[in-house]
Amino acid sequence: MLGRRLFSTETASKLIGVVGGGQMGTGIAFVGALRAQSKVLVVDGNATQLDKSSSFMDSLLSKQVQKGLLTEVQAKEVKSRVRFSSKIEDLSSADFCIEAVSENTELKQNVFRALDKVAGPDTILATNTSSISITKIAAVTSRPEKVIGMHFFYPVPVLELVEIVKGLATAQTTVDKTVQLARAMGKTTTNALDVPGFISNRILMPYINEAFLTLQENIGTPEDIDTTMKLGTNVPMGPLTLADFIGLDTCLNIMRVLHENLGSDKYAPAPLLIKYVDAGWLGRKTGRGVFSYAAAIKK
Repeated sequence: MLGRRLFSTETASKLIGVVGGGQMGTGIAFVGALRAQSKVLVVDGNATQLDKSSSFMDSLLSKQVQKGLLTEVQAKEVKSRVRFSSKIEDLSSADFCIEAVSENTELKQNVFRALDKVAGPDTILATNTSSISITKIAAVTSRPEKVIGMHFFYPVPVLELVEIVKGLATAQTTVDKTVQLARAMGKTTTNALDVPGFISNRILMPYINEAFLTLQENIGTPEDIDTTMKLGTNVPMGPLTLADFIGLDTCLNIMRVLHENLGSDKYAPAPLLIKYVDAGWLGRKTGRGVFSYAAAIKK
């Protein structure tokens, strides 16, 4: 079922810009085009990544067709609303920009410096950060009142939540427009203070980190740990499987943000988590994390 349009028919040419063609960015573009029925421009400096983004978009639409949620004609219509570019300057006509690059403060600040230069003066600049200070990101722009956190959850087409995070200078009108966009994308929103990890990762990442400490101390096997938490707390997957799903490098980056900014040893990353990342065992995306996914990747 197609979602309601974010913009009125008189302004249907308006554009959502997404910076970052990874799975998060592509997922955001997908819900923008499908549910908000908006035109979307995905920007990534890596041409290979843009090709992957386009292919991933096709696979998402194909699943919608297979499930009977879209017809082939509707799927083509949705895809026609999405464009891909390697030039951030092409976002000059975007009315709302969402950054979805890796969880690295310097990288995100560099993206926002560039967006601030090319985007129109009324354009809202949102970050999909899962732990980094919105205020710190906004400080590198000339429009901190128009900078906001818009934390989507992976996989974006499936999970319903968007965490809305105001920076110190974020205007209420920016919040209102961001909530409007999130709801047009079919999302439920929550509001969180601009503190490390916000609500979700302030709770989730220490839980995952503790699972690594439990594994490190041989209190249980990976299977025992995950089965205990999955069946004992009625969650869809155990913490170690979830970490592999998120990406162990992402989990480690968030734990480091929590540890550095909150200053408590309870947020210190588990040595075993660090070791896995150093080994390149990052989870499903590399075929190996706590568990092996080589067979799944071959398929």
